[in-house]
Amino acid sequence: MSSDEPTESLESLLASIATSLLGQPVESFDASIDDILYRLAQFLDVERSTFGVVDPIDGILRTTHAVAVPSVAPFPIGMPIAEVLPWLLKQLSEKRVPVIFSSLSDLPPEASVDVQTLRASGAKSFAVFPIVAGEQLLGAVSFGTSLRERQWPPSMVDRLRLIGEIFAGALLRREHERRLRDTLAEVEALRERLQSENDYLRAATLGAEGFEDVIGESPALQNVLFQVEQVAPADSTVLLLGETGTGKELIAKAIHARSRRCDRPLVTVNCAALPPTLIESELFGHEKGAFTGAVARKLGRFELAHGGTLFLDEIGELPFELQAKLLRVLQEGEFERVGSTVTHKADVRLIAASNRNLADAARVGTFRSDLYYRLRVFPIELPPLRARKDDIPLLVWHFLERLARTIGKQIERVPAATMDRLIAYDWPGNIRELRNVLERALVLSPGPVLRLEEFGDSLHAAGPAPTAGDGARALKDVEREHILRTLEACDWRVKGQGNAAAQLKLHPNTLQSRMKKLGIRRPAPGRRRAGSA
Repeated sequence: MSSDEPTESLESLLASIATSLLGQPVESFDASIDDILYRLAQFLDVERSTFGVVDPIDGILRTTHAVAVPSVAPFPIGMPIAEVLPWLLKQLSEKRVPVIFSSLSDLPPEASVDVQTLRASGAKSFAVFPIVAGEQLLGAVSFGTSLRERQWPPSMVDRLRLIGEIFAGALLRREHERRLRDTLAEVEALRERLQSENDYLRAATLGAEGFEDVIGESPALQNVLFQVEQVAPADSTVLLLGETGTGKELIAKAIHARSRRCDRPLVTVNCAALPPTLIESELFGHEKGAFTGAVARKLGRFELAHGGTLFLDEIGELPFELQAKLLRVLQEGEFERVGSTVTHKADVRLIAASNRNLADAARVGTFRSDLYYRLRVFPIELPPLRARKDDIPLLVWHFLERLARTIGKQIERVPAATMDRLIAYDWPGNIRELRNVLERALVLSPGPVLRLEEFGDSLHAAGPAPTAGDGARALKDVEREHILRTLEACDWRVKGQGNAAAQLKLHPNTLQSRMKKLGIRRPAPGRRRAGSA
């Protein structure tokens, strides 16, 4: 641009640039900078133009955009200005004034490092304008020549100061919109987390197991509760060990309720109840489209439990390939959702439980030994019900009172012989089996006195501890036996006054449906049913 060119030409260009920056979405800001630098360099008849901003994280001014004519190399992108142009940066940051020179010889002796950098880059003359908002340096924009030296008339410098003001307004707008979007994203993430948390807690309430308080006074149970009191206030990982049905989830709730995290959720995952293909997503969440059926982003249980407690039941069933990811979360507090490379933080206190011998599993290589030792910070062994028989009467009345509210039938008396029978039994299914037996007995007892006749001799013989689901199968066997006995007493007549459906207080169609489900068929004439459960 010649010195006698009309002032309006540069001002109209600057007005066009200002309109462009203000009118475009913030996402287009970076892409438009190169075009703006090209237009300014062409108008000013210079070979190079550079733009840089102060990083809000480390406070370092770096070049972010650089353009040049084809025969000239642009200034390097990402260059920390403090390292290569320290004197120039000092003028910009302390004095916040343009730095103008027509020749390298114009620079003072204290700018020796700057001179070396500029000479190495082939610079002949240079004009740098600070981008300032109030007292804060946001960045800088520069114009330079490499083919010849040139003059920078004061009138031109005064007008070019406007470009710094235009860029300052655009940067402030971009930062404002970024903060607004970050805030909105945080609000949406919090809303999503609270919604997921509420959905989980609602589902957990609907699926409650049937008891909430620790019941019992036996020395074996008191020893467990003493350990709970010791470890609850700490954030230590707890490993609950013991047979199926001994109340490990109940003890996990007791630990959480006495911890400093009691105001946050206790989130439960049963590792044995989920297929291996879904458990990673359940624990760590997934992004939309991560796999077939992932129609929306889902928060994992670690995110739901953030700030609270995560209870991993049956952790011995966790797939081997996921054990390393779990170990990483425990050690570093970091994880990624399925289908994402973004790292998330998790502040979670872990309680794990298993009815398997994890030490043996670690020895044979089916469970990671490093994870086992990381989990076994504070192990608690839960006693089986046969080791705390003194607690059985208390548990019996506790369950009968709770079941009365759900079934609508009150038991007022448990005969001594019945209680002795319950105490004498070894309960291989532990507390869960006791509850199931009492529920069945409550349904079948004709009046306010608890009866166990329908169980025959099944409560006299102890057997091996059942696997998951055995308690449900035992109840089906008892139901099948009761229906069979009633049918035989009614000579297999289902319908009519006084026949099987009426005796069982069921609709005939319901009874026939139950018979089909339980595999009950009328025997051929002349044949009798063999044995009874």
